[in-house]
Amino acid sequence: MKNRRSFVFFGLLLLSIQFSLLLHPAHAYLNARSAILLETTTGKVLFEQNPDAAIPPASVTKLMTLYLVYEAMREGRAHPWDSVKISKRAAGTGGSRMHVRAGTEVPLEELIKGMAVDSGNDACVAAAEHISGSVEDFVAAMNRKARELGMNNTTFFNPNGLPAKGQVTTARDMAKLSAAYLQRFPESLRVHSMRCYTYNNITQHNRNRLLGTCPGVDGLKTGWIVASGYNLAATAKRGNTRLLAVLLGAPTPGARAEETARLLEDGFQRVASNSPESLRTIIAEPVPVRTGQKKRGVAPLQEYPGSR
Repeated sequence: MKNRRSFVFFGLLLLSIQFSLLLHPAHAYLNARSAILLETTTGKVLFEQNPDAAIPPASVTKLMTLYLVYEAMREGRAHPWDSVKISKRAAGTGGSRMHVRAGTEVPLEELIKGMAVDSGNDACVAAAEHISGSVEDFVAAMNRKARELGMNNTTFFNPNGLPAKGQVTTARDMAKLSAAYLQRFPESLRVHSMRCYTYNNITQHNRNRLLGTCPGVDGLKTGWIVASGYNLAATAKRGNTRLLAVLLGAPTPGARAEETARLLEDGFQRVASNSPESLRTIIAEPVPVRTGQKKRGVAPLQEYPGSR
């Protein structure tokens, strides 16, 4: 009798484990610290994984900088043709750069390309000084806008995402920013979709590897610093559906591209099938992405803070 009870208990335990695996399959999780996927028209969240984890934004910070630049132009406080005087502070900013020179003047529309495509930290400082008079005043405006957008778990300390103690965001907050940015300034995708940009005889390639490799992707912004890992806010449109994915803390640039493509692909499949089932149960095999990197786990030879 005792052996029979033990057998029944063991059988029930196995059934419980199997049921749990059906609800939470191991393949449902992305190789990243945090992620969220939403449909931009309805705002419906299709997938989330630790979406409120506090992680440094790295160069995804530049989406807020670009938001404020586009807003200033929309309100007539700035114009694309403005000549922006490059300060020594801007020209001397490290990390990924547009390579602007102190004392020269650069049209604001070129700085926008330098921020969006080159991930130029120097361009961010120059734009911040032009819009608000100083970097400090611009950063204060960034944080005010963050509160206005409901980004309650985000704090900015600079306009470019370079390492700064206490500068953090979440995937959910970055999704709020990205969705608002796309809604208010859809014209920005003309710049974010550029695969390369040449300034001062230096051509740099957009670090968003999904451009041209994942159907429908036309933005937005990558980021990397040691403390964050590899970040990406990406958007894609197929037919009448636009999805927005934010992935933070991937271990390599290849994993960042693969996991974001995987998330977008499964999201479009779920929307097309019009299924109420959570996307959490359908994340499957990685989607092949032509990243130029043969296997996961191989990092680039060089990394620049706030550059990826």
